[in-house]
Amino acid sequence: MSSDRVLKILHTIASADPKGGGPIEAVKSIAKAMYARGHSVELATLDAPGNGFLNDIHEPVYALGPGRGKYGYSSRFQNWIQTHAREYDVVVVNGIWQFNSFSVWRALRGSETPYFVFTHGMLDPWFKRHYPLKHLKKWLYWPWAEYRVLRDSAAVLFTAEDERILARESFWLYRCTERVVQYGVEPPPVDMAQGKAAFFNKFPELEHRRLWLFLARMHPKKCGDYVIRAFAELKNSDPSLHLVMAGPDDSDCARDWKLLAENSGLRGRITWTGMIAGPVKWGALYAAELFVLPSHQENFGIAVVEALACGVPVVISKRINIWREIVSANAGIAGDDTLAATTAALREFDSLDTEARLAMKQNAMRCFDKHFVISRTVDRLLEIFREFKVGTGISGASATT
Repeated sequence: MSSDRVLKILHTIASADPKGGGPIEAVKSIAKAMYARGHSVELATLDAPGNGFLNDIHEPVYALGPGRGKYGYSSRFQNWIQTHAREYDVVVVNGIWQFNSFSVWRALRGSETPYFVFTHGMLDPWFKRHYPLKHLKKWLYWPWAEYRVLRDSAAVLFTAEDERILARESFWLYRCTERVVQYGVEPPPVDMAQGKAAFFNKFPELEHRRLWLFLARMHPKKCGDYVIRAFAELKNSDPSLHLVMAGPDDSDCARDWKLLAENSGLRGRITWTGMIAGPVKWGALYAAELFVLPSHQENFGIAVVEALACGVPVVISKRINIWREIVSANAGIAGDDTLAATTAALREFDSLDTEARLAMKQNAMRCFDKHFVISRTVDRLLEIFREFKVGTGISGASATT
């Protein structure tokens, strides 16, 4: 494949709903960057047609659901993939454990159209340790489904070296060709003044406060409870300190965290924004003094990188697989995924003087520019596509253990 050859690329994902977290945001960023290079990108999902969030996708999108149950079985999706998948130069599967990945395998195994799989952290052994019953259920269909999906792909794509290594620990039956793609995101689409104006227009009471921001799905693995408990311990260091908890807040987990905050004496010191997007989301990042995510498991952490892009230092756990790049750049603090470590990291940041905090802000932007700009991700993907002769009709490398 020559470097200037125009590719027709199909991405598949279970859902394009932004409430599902980072994978769909990554797909949209990659698609936009690929389009800027002149490539054609389309998207097929298991969503029901007519969902409003589909209007936010600029590329052609085929909503081929609704999928049935948690697995998302859809005969419409299977029929469409079987009919159209070979019209593309390459298919990129985003995520496993749902019907879209198995459907692509059924349609393309043994064909001249290669497919690649982003696991998006879904093979991290953390899930095996913390959800053993779910892991046992996955074992029941791993040998005949996801194992084959990965084995027969041109390559399985990991967003960091740590993710690649950890993926080998989940199932002893594991065989695939592995490649690491350093993930990235787009630079902020709005500037600081626009973003802050949008955010403070919606939350005027937060202006002129020192904001620490948690921005994520409200799920137990994100450790928002650690953030709340640690903040409750540190809040008296400065009455202007304020905690912002941003993300969909209608889950059982969110209700538990809200009760915890109330019982921790944080009334008036914490704001629950619900899900925020667009300029308001970017404004929250620009307005924050610190971004906090002590998660138990993240293969990449898109919101972490978006914070860096806005010049916001981060406090994260070493379970977020990009922590080494961040710490080496002095763009944040990383520790264990425990309450004690989270509290210690927040206390360490709070003790920094103004000059040290400013230096960390500047380092955050430098870290983003060096490691996490989306153009580097696209460069690497195109390099991998060339390696596997995408668009030539010639098979690429064989699978390796």
